[in-house]
Order: sequence, then structure tokens, then C-alpha cells
Amino acid sequence: MKLLIVEDEAKLADYLRKGLSEEGYVIDVAANGIDGLHMASHGHYDLIVLDTMLPGIDGFGLLAALRQSKQTPVIMLTARHRIEDRVRGLKAGADDYLVKPFAFSELVARIEVLLRRAAGT
Repeated sequence: MKLLIVEDEAKLADYLRKGLSEEGYVIDVAANGIDGLHMASHGHYDLIVLDTMLPGIDGFGLLAALRQSKQTPVIMLTARHRIEDRVRGLKAGADDYLVKPFAFSELVARIEVLLRRAAGT
């Protein structure tokens, strides 16, 4: 399974890349919204982990643009914790929303759930 991580915080992106690679996933990383949108639109990913506060295009804008052409499962992983932010993300088309700080094991479990749903199992 191939995942795209769109995260501008280099340490967190590296942590996610290493951890998810150890879980058996193939990982690509984009450090800004413009690159993330390009990669998500032109590549094939089984799931996208998306931050909201990104340079270039924010995560909400990226998600809105992506949903015009693709239905790739998306987990928003962000420090924006207000109910309004969560609702905005979910209404924009996110399949899940996880607030930072987070437990890595919970992120992996949520990824597994979304991938199972996408596979229809």
C-alpha cells in the first residue's frame, strides 16, 4: 500500500515516514500544499495523511481541489483542534480527522480502518 504524507514539519514528516514504512507501507512525502496537490492528483495513493497548516495551499484547499477528481481516503492530521475545524475538514471531504499530539498506534489503526473500507472488506 502506498501512502502520501503532506506535512511541512520536517521532524514529524520523517517520524511518520519511518514509522509507517516499518508498518509495511510505501511512503512519499510532500512538504507543502502545492507539491502535495500535484503528487496526490498525478500519483496513485491508497491513502493520504494531510496536515491543514501548509505553505502554498493549506490542507483544506488541497482537499477541496483533490475531491474534484479523486476519492482517495484522507486522514487530516493537524494541531487545529476546535470543533469548527474538525467539522470543516470532514465536510470538505476528509474521511477522518486526528488532532496533534496523537498516538502513533491510533494513527495506524485509523489508516487500517480506512484502507479496509476502501477495499470493501
